Amino acid sequence: MERLRVVGGARLSGTVRVSGAKNSALKLMAATLLAPGKSTITNLPAIADVDYMAELLTRLGCKVEVDNHRHEVSIDVPEKLGHRADYDLVRKMRASINVLGPLIARELIAEVALPGGDAIGSRGLDYHINGLTDMGADINSEHGFVIAKAPNGLKGANITLEFPSVGATENIMTAATLARGTTTIENAAREPDVVDLGEFLISMGAKISGLGTHTIKIVGVKELNPATHATLADRIVSGTWAFAAAMTQGDITIENGRPDHLEMPLDKLVEAGAVITTTKNGFRVKMDKRPIAVDVATLPYPGFPTDLQPMVITLNAIADGTSLVTENVFEGRFMFVNELLRLGAKIQVDGHHAAITGIDQLSAAPVAATDIRAGAGLVLAALVSDGVTIIEDAFHIDRGYPDFPAQLQSLGADVSRV
Repeated sequence: MERLRVVGGARLSGTVRVSGAKNSALKLMAATLLAPGKSTITNLPAIADVDYMAELLTRLGCKVEVDNHRHEVSIDVPEKLGHRADYDLVRKMRASINVLGPLIARELIAEVALPGGDAIGSRGLDYHINGLTDMGADINSEHGFVIAKAPNGLKGANITLEFPSVGATENIMTAATLARGTTTIENAAREPDVVDLGEFLISMGAKISGLGTHTIKIVGVKELNPATHATLADRIVSGTWAFAAAMTQGDITIENGRPDHLEMPLDKLVEAGAVITTTKNGFRVKMDKRPIAVDVATLPYPGFPTDLQPMVITLNAIADGTSLVTENVFEGRFMFVNELLRLGAKIQVDGHHAAITGIDQLSAAPVAATDIRAGAGLVLAALVSDGVTIIEDAFHIDRGYPDFPAQLQSLGADVSRV
């Protein structure tokens, strides 16, 4: 069941509820490895990647119970962990690399296959490796694995990241919780997902300050304790629904959405002509006219997120005017544009710039999702096309958007699996 059939022309209207963030839940699950005993992660999204991470933790020796009805997972971590994460699971999602920090901290050895995940460009592990090396780990690559050893334990270090990498910040932060001494991460990632992970670690007994700033300080402790933590709401899913409302000239209330985590995207939607109001437990996006084209440059948080780049390109493709979208994070994100061109969009790509001339309506055609966000962007593009669009490789979408077709149907869209 890897294809979606989307009938264009729907005006989306109604209410959707956003679940926990994929980019946070998977990292929280990996972090439970730091403390023997049972930890529980609640507000869990019902997505395929959660099952992949559950299987990975099971192979490392944990007892994992996913309760999709209650949207939570309990992870019972043993005193002695395995230390090898094999390729057959790691290749399915890049978040698998987040077991590296906890494993090297707990077991002083980790063997993690080089990760796969979405085809959106080079996402090297240099920042992860350099940071852990500064903390005393000996790391090399053999036979497709990152092999890290720290027989004498990890020690605190002053680490400056060349780029505020989310994954590197998270791996260094988790490893530092059990290191000797104090670790400082300069130019740290500021994403809400990083803050969420840090708050979970603090609830486990970690000593961390500076979350949400460019400088995070971690004072190592001897041990951590299991804890229960609720995953924060998914800002990328919230943003996707916000763009869906604007593109279809719709009216969507996004329950559990955090507008404070989406300031730049929501500012762009207001610039495009949307009316956005906060509600008691979320926000509402309403659009009564064709969108106005907006220029966007993706940047690390609090800038415009790269994960919403396909959505803003799609909006601009049917907007009034011309626009320029600049991708500063992942060079491979523009692979999505090739599929959008099949739908009649007028886009020219030059390096990391995409120049877009808006047209009144896209035209239906067979397309294929290349990654999670591209897949969601293609669904939105299909909704503003003139016929029936078939989207191949829709399994990508299921990795990040729980019950996406069902939620679209509840808003008035004609979407089905075929």
